[in-house]
Amino acid sequence: MRRTVASRFSEVLVERSVPVIVLVLLLTAAVGAGAVLGTTPEQDIDQTGIDSEEQAALDRIQATYETDDTMVSQIVVKDTDTDVLSRESLLRSLRVQRELREDESINATLQTKAGIVGIENVVATAAYAADRQAANAESNTGLQQSETRPVAPSLDEQIEALESRSPAEVATLVERVLDSGTTTPGRDPTRFLPSSYQSGTTDVDARVTFVFQSPETPGAGETPQEAYDAQVAIATVVDERFESAFVFGRGIVDSASSQAVGDSFVIITPIGLVLVLLALSIAYRDLVDVVVSVFGIAILLVWVSGIQGWLGIPSSSILIAVPFLLVGLSIDYSLHVVMRYREARAGNNKDEQPTAAPRDPKSAMRVGMASVVVALATAAFTTGIGFFANYGSPLGSIRDFAVLSGTGIVAMFVVFAALVPALKLEVEKRLVRLGRPREKTAVGTEPGPLEGVLSRIAVVSRRAPLGILVVVLLVASAGAYGATGLDTEFNQADFLPQDAPEWAKSLPEPFEPSETDVRSDLEYLSETFHPEGQNSEGQILIRGAVTSPDFLTAVDESSGRVNKGGTVALDARGKAMGQSPVSVLRSVAAENQTLATAIDDRDDDGDGLPDSNVSAVYDVLFDVAPERAATVLHRTESGSYASARMVVGVKSDATAQSVAGDVRTIATGIQSGAPVTAVATGGPVITAVAQNALFETLVTGFAVTIGVIFVFLVGLYWWRYRAPGLAFVFLVPVVLALAWLLGAMSVLDIPFNSETVVITSLAIGLGIDYTIHLGERFVDERSRASSLDDALSASLTGTGGALFGSALTTAAGFGVLALALSPPLRRFGIVTGLSIVFAFGACLTVLPSLIVLRERLVGEVIS
Repeated sequence: MRRTVASRFSEVLVERSVPVIVLVLLLTAAVGAGAVLGTTPEQDIDQTGIDSEEQAALDRIQATYETDDTMVSQIVVKDTDTDVLSRESLLRSLRVQRELREDESINATLQTKAGIVGIENVVATAAYAADRQAANAESNTGLQQSETRPVAPSLDEQIEALESRSPAEVATLVERVLDSGTTTPGRDPTRFLPSSYQSGTTDVDARVTFVFQSPETPGAGETPQEAYDAQVAIATVVDERFESAFVFGRGIVDSASSQAVGDSFVIITPIGLVLVLLALSIAYRDLVDVVVSVFGIAILLVWVSGIQGWLGIPSSSILIAVPFLLVGLSIDYSLHVVMRYREARAGNNKDEQPTAAPRDPKSAMRVGMASVVVALATAAFTTGIGFFANYGSPLGSIRDFAVLSGTGIVAMFVVFAALVPALKLEVEKRLVRLGRPREKTAVGTEPGPLEGVLSRIAVVSRRAPLGILVVVLLVASAGAYGATGLDTEFNQADFLPQDAPEWAKSLPEPFEPSETDVRSDLEYLSETFHPEGQNSEGQILIRGAVTSPDFLTAVDESSGRVNKGGTVALDARGKAMGQSPVSVLRSVAAENQTLATAIDDRDDDGDGLPDSNVSAVYDVLFDVAPERAATVLHRTESGSYASARMVVGVKSDATAQSVAGDVRTIATGIQSGAPVTAVATGGPVITAVAQNALFETLVTGFAVTIGVIFVFLVGLYWWRYRAPGLAFVFLVPVVLALAWLLGAMSVLDIPFNSETVVITSLAIGLGIDYTIHLGERFVDERSRASSLDDALSASLTGTGGALFGSALTTAAGFGVLALALSPPLRRFGIVTGLSIVFAFGACLTVLPSLIVLRERLVGEVIS
C-alpha cells in the first residue's frame, strides 16, 4: 500500500516522459515570463513594518516636526606632510568647492544655501570681513554699519580673500578664528575639527567639510540615486586634489558595496564554477549526467526569477542567498535521482528483487523513481516548512525570503522529480540506441576509498553507537553553550567592505579588486569627529507637561548623565550633543536679546533656563526663531504645547542595540525627573527594535518548524510503517547539527542577526533532507535485509555516497564565497559551508547510531 502512490507516479513518468518534459518546459516559460513582465523593486534589508511604540513615536515626529531630511556626506582631509589648516590646504578645499559647484550634476543635488561648509569657509569669510572692514575704514563709509550687516561672500570672494594673504597671515587669521574669545561670522569653527580638539591651539591632524544635499524623491522608500551619484563624483574630485582625503556618505557606501560584490563575483565565479563542475564530475563521472543536472538547475533559476517577478517580491541583499540555497539542494536532489537510477540499472536496487543482468533504461527509471520519490517529496515538504517558518518575521525582507525560498522548494521538486528524470530517461534511451555503454555505478557502491570509509562508519555505528552519541552530545553541548554568547546586535559597519587582502591585490589586471575600504573610513570618522547626519542620531519624543520648569531641568540634567565610554557623542562640557528645547533656548538667547531678557526675568537659580511661565518663554522663542523652535517643540493651532523633541548625537559605527540602550537611558532620566513620558526612537533605535523582534521570531519560528516537521513525520511514519518513533530519530541529527553550527559561529565571532538568519533555515533544510534520504533508504534495505549490518552497510554505501557527492559539491560552491571581498557574502559562505559539513557529519554519524540503538532497545524491525 505504501508504494502505490510512488509506483503510479514513476509509471506515469516513464510512460509519458516526453509529454512531461513538454509540460514542464511550457510551465517554465509561463512562470519565467514573470522575470520580464513582473516587478522586482529594490528594498533594503533593514526596512521594517514593525508596529511598536518606537516606530509610532518616529512617525509622530516626522508628521509634526520640521525634521531635516537633508542628506549629509563628509569630506575628510587628513594630515600628511602639510598642515590641514595651512593657506595652501584651505585654498585647495575652496577651489574643490568651486569645482563641485560648477559641475551641474553635482550642484543640482546641493542645498542652495550652504550646500558645502567647512572651516575653510569660516576662515575665508573672516578674511573677507576683515578686508571689508579695512576698506570701510579707509573710505569712512561707516564701520559700524558694515559690522552689523550680514557677511555672505561668494566662493570666488572667499578664495580671493585668502589668496591675497601670505601663509603667515593666514596662520594668524586661523589662530584668531579658533580663539574662544573671538566672535567670527559664520558657523562655529570647532564643528569642523576633531572632537578631541583643545581650544586655543591650531595643531590638528584632520578637518571635515560637510556636504548637504536635498534630493528630490518622488515616492517613499525610493533611492535618491542622483544624490548618490553626486557623492561618488565628489569623491573622484577630492581624490584628484588631495593626497590624503576621503569622502564618506550613503552613496559612497552603496557604490563601494556594489563594487565589492562585483569584484567578489569576478574572482570567485571562475573558482566556484571550476570547483562545482569538478565536484559534479567526481560524483557523476559522466558528462551527460553533469549536463542534465546543470540544465535542471538552470530551469529552476528561471522559475525562481519568474516567481519573484509575478509576486512582486522586492530585491534585497538577503535574497542573494535564495539561488545559492536552491542550487545546493538541487544538486542533492539530482544526485539521488541519478544514483538510484544507476543502482536500478545495475540490478542492485533493493526496491525490487535484484536481477542478474542490467535493466533497460525504462525499467531502471521506474524502479529508481519509485524508490526515491517519497523521500524527495518528504524532504521537500519538511525543507519548505523550514523556509516558510520565517514568514512570521517582523522584517519584510525576511518574509520575502520565506516566500521565495519556500515556493522555490516547490519548483525544485517539480523540476527534479519530473523534468530531470524524464529528460535523463529520454537521453539514456537515445544513447543506448546509438550503442553507447551507460552502465555507470552509483558513487560509494563500488570498491574504493569512499566505499571503505562508509562501510567502516556502518561498522563503528553498529559496534559503538552509545559512544558516538556521547561524543556528539558533548560537542553539541559545547556548541549550545557557545551559542549563548552569540552577538545578536546589528552593526551597519559589519556590512561595509574593507581593503582587499594581499592575495587579491596580487591578482592579474582583470581580477584585481578596486580599493573599497569604507569601513576604516567610517571608523576614523566616528572616532575623530562629532557625529552628523540621520544615521548618527537618536531621537526622543516627549509628551505631557513640556511647559513645566521641571521638564527643562530634567532634560538638562539627563543629557549630562551619559557614560563617556558609551555611544552618545559628548560636547566639551561632557553633555550629550544634539538638540533639545534646552539647547535651542540657550543658543538663541546667546544671539537674541529679547529671548535672553525673557529667560533672565524668569530664571531664579541662574542656570539659564526659566523657572516659571515657561509657556511665555516658548512663545518668545517662536517669535524670534520660529524655524529653530519648530524643530524641538510642537505648538498646536490653539497655541498650546503638545510635545517636545530631543535629538541625540551617537557614534555611527556603534551597534544599534548599544545606541538604543544609551538613548533610552536619557529618555528614562527625563521621564523620572518631570511629569512627562519620553520615548526613545530614531533610526538606530528602530533598527534595534527590529533586530530584537527578529530574534524572538527566530526562536518561535524554530520551535514551530521543528514541531510541524515532527508532527508531519510522526503521522507519515505511523501511516507507512507503524513506527512514529522514527520521527524523533530523524530530527535529533538536525538539532545537533544546528547546535554545532551556532557554536562554530560563536568561535568565529560571526553575529547572529538579520544577515545570518537564513542559517537556521539552511541548517534545518539540509539536515532534514540528508536524514530523510538516508533514513528512507535504511527502511527500504532493512525490510529486505537479513541483518542490521547488511541494511546499514547498503544504506550508507548507497545513499551515503550520494550524500557525499551532494555535500562535496555544495560545500565547494558555497565555501568559495569565503574568498569574497564583501563581508556579508564572505560570512554567508563560511556559515553555509559549515552548515553543510555539520549536516552531513551528523547524518552519517548520529543517525546510524540512533537507528542501531532504536532497534536494540525497541526490538522492532521496520517492514
